[in-house]
Amino acid sequence: MAAHGGMSLVSEFAPLLGAGLVSVLVFRRMGLGATLGYLVAGAIVGPQVLGLVGDAESKLTFAELGITLLLFLVGLELSPARLWRLKHDIFGFGLLQVVLCGLAVTGLVFLSTGFSLAAAIALGLPLALSSTAQVLPMLQSAGRLRTPFGERAFSVLLLQDLSLVPLITIIAALSRNPADAAGPPGWVLGLNTVLAIAGLILAGRFILRPLFRLIGNLGEREMFVFAGLFTVIAAAAIMESLGLSTALGAFIAGVMLADSPYRHELEADVEPFRSILLGLFFLAVGMMLDLNAVAARPGFVIGMALALVAVKAGVIFLIGLAFRMNWRQALAMGLLLSQGGEFGFVLFAQAQNAYLIAPEAASLFGAIVTLSMATTPFLMMFTRRFRTEPAAGDGTALQPPRHDGASAIVVGYGRFGQTVAQMLIAQGLSVTLIDRDPEVIETGGKFGMKVYYGDGTRPDLLRLAGAQDAELILFCLDGDQITTEMLEMVAHAYPQAAVMTRVFDRRTLIGLKDAPLAGAVREVFESAIVMARQALRAVGVDDGEIERSEGEYRRVDAKRLGLQLEAGDIYAARDVIFSQARQKRQRQDHPGTRETP
Repeated sequence: MAAHGGMSLVSEFAPLLGAGLVSVLVFRRMGLGATLGYLVAGAIVGPQVLGLVGDAESKLTFAELGITLLLFLVGLELSPARLWRLKHDIFGFGLLQVVLCGLAVTGLVFLSTGFSLAAAIALGLPLALSSTAQVLPMLQSAGRLRTPFGERAFSVLLLQDLSLVPLITIIAALSRNPADAAGPPGWVLGLNTVLAIAGLILAGRFILRPLFRLIGNLGEREMFVFAGLFTVIAAAAIMESLGLSTALGAFIAGVMLADSPYRHELEADVEPFRSILLGLFFLAVGMMLDLNAVAARPGFVIGMALALVAVKAGVIFLIGLAFRMNWRQALAMGLLLSQGGEFGFVLFAQAQNAYLIAPEAASLFGAIVTLSMATTPFLMMFTRRFRTEPAAGDGTALQPPRHDGASAIVVGYGRFGQTVAQMLIAQGLSVTLIDRDPEVIETGGKFGMKVYYGDGTRPDLLRLAGAQDAELILFCLDGDQITTEMLEMVAHAYPQAAVMTRVFDRRTLIGLKDAPLAGAVREVFESAIVMARQALRAVGVDDGEIERSEGEYRRVDAKRLGLQLEAGDIYAARDVIFSQARQKRQRQDHPGTRETP
């Protein structure tokens, strides 16, 4: 393995990941969240303290893929119709936040530093942006991302991401570097943004969906992982080549696939990479914390970080009130978005290259952004009592909105699953359908049924489909695909849901005797009984005798099955069987009934 800075990659990543693991466990135990743990771990193993790991800039560049994957996953949660519904929050609340916070923080920097107005603008406007990488995981872990509050917070973050282009344009316009004069004007960047978004929309419709349909027909999960990562990185690379936000490109790609049947499979495949890279991102940010700058001017750095948080929280609180949020929600929104963001590092570098600020100022304000990120977990923890809704008039606590997942998840939409799902829907239950046969998915779509592609036996995919809020998880798959181990994992992960399954035959049912099931149905048992009833009626057996025959058969079969389950052996209780001799004895007990063939 190639050496890097005198150390191999393995030698660098081992202490980095180890420190992150220990620190996150400690900070989560303290209720402070993973982000702060990563930041502290990065600072400790970084070049300024223990010096176990170096070259934070290169690691930060690589780890920014975590933000890109995060925005792709968020895009998968937002269909174009849902995104259109958020337009007022995006271009209303979000635009006001960027403009008003940008002006307020610029004034704060100008008055407290003595920098020129151009330098204050180059520092103040980036500080108006919040940390998408920190806020969205906090909303996801709290189950609030898809609530009205979470959607409004996301709308603000999305507008901040869109504002990256105009902010780069403003810094370029203020530049004192002659080389920047040869760069593209702002209107060209804006036009590139529009064209790139349009191109990604077309690619999603005419390239990505057919591609995933082809991979679905092949049934290769590894190809889904590969294609999912390719989609994210290709979209980001296109935007980067145009000088635009890579995360925005990934987000648009996600939105274009939000309505596709492959959404849950993509989420499950990409999520682990997002989690790892996002953790690495915050480790790299912690490594970049310039402790010398903090030590040289501790009062200024800490005071400015606290002032930044206070100003942004106050401005966002007032905007929230203006948008008719109650004061508790407005306060929560202000505190949640009060920190500086990861795009601040990008824009500080732009300002430094434009000769608007010195390297020392970029390092100083980078430390301010990092410290402001560290305050968010403390603020959310210490203000929980003030932000929590009071009890209702009857003394019950007002609960936040539920996750908008379905009441039931039906895995397998073949001939069996269709009947189950349609009867649930007829009773008003909301149902999420999952299948891994593209032909079934397309056929269901022709009848107005939304069927998602994916392996519904995977607990992680079930979580992305909303299993944590489902009351029923029904496996309607053909064959012997269901195992006791899989059912145990599902029941452990989602204890609130009643888990039921279709089984191939009594042999399969015996194999699942220890599984935590609320119900199991042999797939042809009931239909065979119905056909037997029809056959008996066709040869003239009266309905009373048919009912007695069916009842006796069910009783004997249940007794035999119970003994087989107890023994765990299909050959157990061979003497307990519904036989012709038993029927003759039954007819002797009920004389006058018709002899049947």
